[in-house]
Amino acid sequence: MTELFGEFRASQNWIGAAGSTLKTASYIPPRPEDMVEAMSDLEKYIHAEDPLDVLIQAALIHYQFETIHPFLDGNGRVGRLLITLFLMERGVLQAPALYISFYLKKNRIEYYDRMSEVRSKDNYEQWVKFFLRAVQSSAEDASETIRKLASLHDQNMAVIDGMGRAAKTAKALFTYLEQNPIIDIRKTAEALRLSFSTVSGAVKRLEEKGILIQTNNASRNRVFAYQEYLDILRKDT
Repeated sequence: MTELFGEFRASQNWIGAAGSTLKTASYIPPRPEDMVEAMSDLEKYIHAEDPLDVLIQAALIHYQFETIHPFLDGNGRVGRLLITLFLMERGVLQAPALYISFYLKKNRIEYYDRMSEVRSKDNYEQWVKFFLRAVQSSAEDASETIRKLASLHDQNMAVIDGMGRAAKTAKALFTYLEQNPIIDIRKTAEALRLSFSTVSGAVKRLEEKGILIQTNNASRNRVFAYQEYLDILRKDT
């Protein structure tokens, strides 16, 4: 049976160093038939009422998902995404602005050790404390990123305000850039419902002010980036 990406696994998997086998694995998740039942139980818990703090619930959900390991690949990414989606569903986050992946990757050895401690000794407290530190650190990083983006926005809006009659189109382009920081002129003109020449002129003005930079060497189909914005977003990723 061929297993497709995104489907629950139908075969046994394991976790360990490169080249490890079932015999040498550091952890062996549940058998496929047990995994299906475990995922059903996890889904029920996610939707159930629980008096525990929502962040503690998120810690337990993430641990349980990674322990079940329901896919042959991508369990880490899906498990980290599950944290954000759960917190949004519970109203703790209004937008997916919490990038917890960086903290977990930066502290991956402790991350794996903490989960192993639960599996071997049933010690949940040390795992929850680690998870809460990860959330705190990620929230502080997110706040700092938002502050930097707001400062960059105000700085560049001040520059655009000084463009006189050209400011209106430049502002429309700038607003678009904050949602689409890598652009080409044709698609941007279509999205803004402006002529190619109008957008081309606005791009040129933002390029002259250092807000946009061309990222390829083409004379046609040129691509531009709001590089300072991207640099802030890409920090620690």
